[in-house]
Amino acid sequence: MEAVPVAELIPAPFASLLRRLVRELEHEGSVFDLPARKFWRGSGDLDTAVLLHGRRAANPLGPAAGPHGQMAQNIALAWLAGSRILELKTVQADDRLRIPRPCIDMATVGYNVEWSQELRLEESLREYVAGSMLIDVLRELNPTGAPAPSHDTLLDISVGYDLAGIRSARVQSWILSMKDARAQVDALRRAIPDDLGSFRDLAFRTAISDQVTLSTFHGCPAGEIEAIVRFLLEEMGLHVTLKLNPTLLGREAVDGLLHDLLGYTEIETRPEDFARDLQWDQALDLTDLLTQAARRLGRTFRIKLTNTLVVRNRGTFLPRSEPVSYLSGAPLHVLALQLVARFRGVRPDLPISFSAGVDCRNFADCVALGLVPVTVCSDLLRPGGYGRLPSYLDGLENQMRALGVRSLGDFVVMSCGQSEQAIDDVVPASPLRAALVEELGSARVDLRGILARAGRDDLYERLVKRAAQLNTPVVVGKAAAEPRFRAPHNRVGPRKIGSRLALLDCINCDKCLPVCPNDANFVYETHPVEIEYQNYRVEKGSAVAVHGGRFVVREPHQIANFQDFCNDCGNCDVFCPEDGGPYVEKPAFFGSIEVWRRHPEKDGFVAWREGERDLALGRLGGVEYRLEIDRRQDLGVFSDGTLQVTLQHSQRRPRVVTTRPGTREGHSLDFAAYLRMAVVVDGALDPRRANPVNAALPAPGPKSHERLLRRPPSRSSPRRSTPRALRGRG
Repeated sequence: MEAVPVAELIPAPFASLLRRLVRELEHEGSVFDLPARKFWRGSGDLDTAVLLHGRRAANPLGPAAGPHGQMAQNIALAWLAGSRILELKTVQADDRLRIPRPCIDMATVGYNVEWSQELRLEESLREYVAGSMLIDVLRELNPTGAPAPSHDTLLDISVGYDLAGIRSARVQSWILSMKDARAQVDALRRAIPDDLGSFRDLAFRTAISDQVTLSTFHGCPAGEIEAIVRFLLEEMGLHVTLKLNPTLLGREAVDGLLHDLLGYTEIETRPEDFARDLQWDQALDLTDLLTQAARRLGRTFRIKLTNTLVVRNRGTFLPRSEPVSYLSGAPLHVLALQLVARFRGVRPDLPISFSAGVDCRNFADCVALGLVPVTVCSDLLRPGGYGRLPSYLDGLENQMRALGVRSLGDFVVMSCGQSEQAIDDVVPASPLRAALVEELGSARVDLRGILARAGRDDLYERLVKRAAQLNTPVVVGKAAAEPRFRAPHNRVGPRKIGSRLALLDCINCDKCLPVCPNDANFVYETHPVEIEYQNYRVEKGSAVAVHGGRFVVREPHQIANFQDFCNDCGNCDVFCPEDGGPYVEKPAFFGSIEVWRRHPEKDGFVAWREGERDLALGRLGGVEYRLEIDRRQDLGVFSDGTLQVTLQHSQRRPRVVTTRPGTREGHSLDFAAYLRMAVVVDGALDPRRANPVNAALPAPGPKSHERLLRRPPSRSSPRRSTPRALRGRG
């Protein structure tokens, strides 16, 4: 069998995802390791809704088309944390890419060499549909207790990178299946296990998306970009967003901002990237043509600012084999806002989506510019992960209350001190203008209501749009002057403490859990132990005990990695205070024997449960082992294929050691391998703590999800347990 890269992502069966979601929500008050206190609940007194391509979303926030929009659990996590416009990761015809590893460096401002899906097209389709269905399940379970309209969430697909690939039969079929996913939904509906059978009756969304963001290669000619957009509009029947590059500013302007204004002298651009990218005049002509083409077809066209900035690879963390990397984070935020201002100056009516260095401190400013959606990637790769999103929306809502507004349109008008000017520019001198100005001083501003009562609600959209234009230089100037976007504030990476990770035990900071977009790192529980052990060696055809050593587990709280969800991006290594990287040093579990066998170069485990027996295969130091545990009799059988040890498993005490006939003299068995394997397998299969390894086990009780559905909604939804709270339960 052909070896495949260890980093190949493997989606989990839908039944496993659903079972884990239900069990974890009921027994731990979390979903895919996101605690209930990090679920977004919204406010019934505020309207943060926006329209995108003519469709309503409950707010403008969501993950950008990157690592947080690739797998089904990512989509569910982003939704739970408050995202209502989710950009799915870019797909392309060439879906067998070998992306360098590690591929993400968030130690300072943010760099990556990862730019397309790491799943096959068919897998991406299945994951996006599965993610949409998980959202429907969560909406039905309503773990936040907050009322949610049935259609408050938009999924935005992203495709690339050239006309030939996008016109290919596979990509066309993929797009059509996203527009009408009835076949995929029905297949996943049938996969729902009987113990969760009532979920089969949910009215799952089948029209997943009819809107697309186009991402093109650096250097893609203007004519090809136009042809791709026209194809998507005319032949695929999609609303289109065109993602543009920060190189549109020109190299002189970009280097001036990076080096002179912000002080990032270490960031080096390349002249050839600016020369071959789309030029400013071409971009204006192109957006004019495509706006008209979309309008004729009854569809919408907008631009997105911006893509990442291509720069020379510094080679300090990302592979030196890559000549370039892609810049994100704080400096990109300033660059992208400059480009927003430039477009607003010459094409004020062109709708703009935004993604560049967004975080909880500048999200509301971006919303004040009328940007929809405002998406985020780099900030979600920092400690807290998806759990950082609620603070974005909380901050926006706090500002809305401080201004006395209840709708997002009124927030745009009121947020930057340009409200009177906007009213003067849109509403002629009249009693209506006077009433609007007077309303600005109200404790509860309702500008739409004033216009509606005067029969001029047609002016409201113009007023909001004009305010957004006037707000632009205010927000752009604020960002350019803000010290936190400058180099001195972004040069010091996460602190390392000098110790090195091992298979077991660490400092228990748990930073590696939320910084993984795919929830690949997980917690399991064990008992601290310190025991002397003996090894076994074959002498004269029999196994004899020889000196072993001391086996110590100090912490009841342990970390493991689910290899099927891990793409070796390296982000958990960046933020782990210890050296080595959790994705490298911690126990790696594979989702199946087949995948485990495909990776003989990788130490790791595969474990499963059959009735009262737990079974596992392991590879430690390149040596393969098998462990069988009879839980009812508390018996374990551990073997390397040559020596076999029968044990009192819970006490880790050997009873009988046997040797396969014909074993060579001197063959030895390291009993520490059993001790390590026993700890990680017992912990990973323990159903009291849901994780990707035990996710396939049935939920506790045949009607656990119905108890969740019957539970009275609670807006407080207190956290039920923490990783620390479960310590010592074994």
